[in-house]
Amino acid sequence: MRPSAAPHGTPAARLHAVTKRYGQNTALDGLSLHLYPGEVVALLGPNGAGKTTAVRLLLGLISPTAGSVRVMGRDPRDSDARTRIGAMLQVTRVPEMLRVREHIDLFRSYYPHPLPAAEIVRIAKLEGLEERMFGRLSGGQKQRVLFGLALCGNPDLVFLDEPTVGMDIESRRSLWDEIRALSASGKTVLLTTHYLEEADMLASRIVVVNKGKVICEGTPAQIKHRVSGRRIRCVTQLEPGFLRSLPTVADVQQDREAVVVTAEHPESVVREMLLRDPGLHSLEVSAAALEDAFLALTATDSHQPNAAPQSQPHS
Repeated sequence: MRPSAAPHGTPAARLHAVTKRYGQNTALDGLSLHLYPGEVVALLGPNGAGKTTAVRLLLGLISPTAGSVRVMGRDPRDSDARTRIGAMLQVTRVPEMLRVREHIDLFRSYYPHPLPAAEIVRIAKLEGLEERMFGRLSGGQKQRVLFGLALCGNPDLVFLDEPTVGMDIESRRSLWDEIRALSASGKTVLLTTHYLEEADMLASRIVVVNKGKVICEGTPAQIKHRVSGRRIRCVTQLEPGFLRSLPTVADVQQDREAVVVTAEHPESVVREMLLRDPGLHSLEVSAAALEDAFLALTATDSHQPNAAPQSQPHS
């Protein structure tokens, strides 16, 4: 079950009007981001949009050039704040010659009130792997270990960077269930992922960033609503130029042997296509996907009026 999309209460973490520069490069440009208890927030954006910089600021690994960063009301570099944060990052260096059990024991030792080791094994689905060397695990198994290590301190705020990379479908959906359980227990999860289906399935709120700014935020349904029309996918002999000339057609793209047409009124477009091409086949009509909205939003220059950042619901 997806958690409530309406943020409420005191933010678990926030970036307020944060700018971060590296020399002449501006990674974040006055960006504000608020994360509330019980939320799963998906932070999406193209490479170089500022996602990693935002996460590093919230982890206290770097400091802002301007603006403020708070985690649990504290500076994220504060030791009390750090013990309430868990992070699963792609850049994590994990010694390969330690056993899974040894990694769990080591990470638990860093926190004053860690989860029991058996609970970490259960949540991360590591049963039977405790005595295995980390370096001998598959890619998906390593991801499960890293997920477990992120939870060792029983954190209130969890950062998950591409958590299901290398996982098979069953493992991925199992991890989704555990992420939902974290949210249901009142914990805050910030998710970055290139799997847009993952963001659609998990997030109570999606924040899209580009060029260091928030260009759109809302529930998955609200984000998808930003793309008007529905998609028609079929195999046809009709030329793209003709398809673009049909009323309400907004876009035409080739997808291998098929064509994908985005139209405000797909029914009338399909009727016209069938009249012109009786051999048309493999017809599918679907609502706009999160991927469509993401591509449309990030393709639009962030300084255009229709891509202006939305105001935060709380200060």
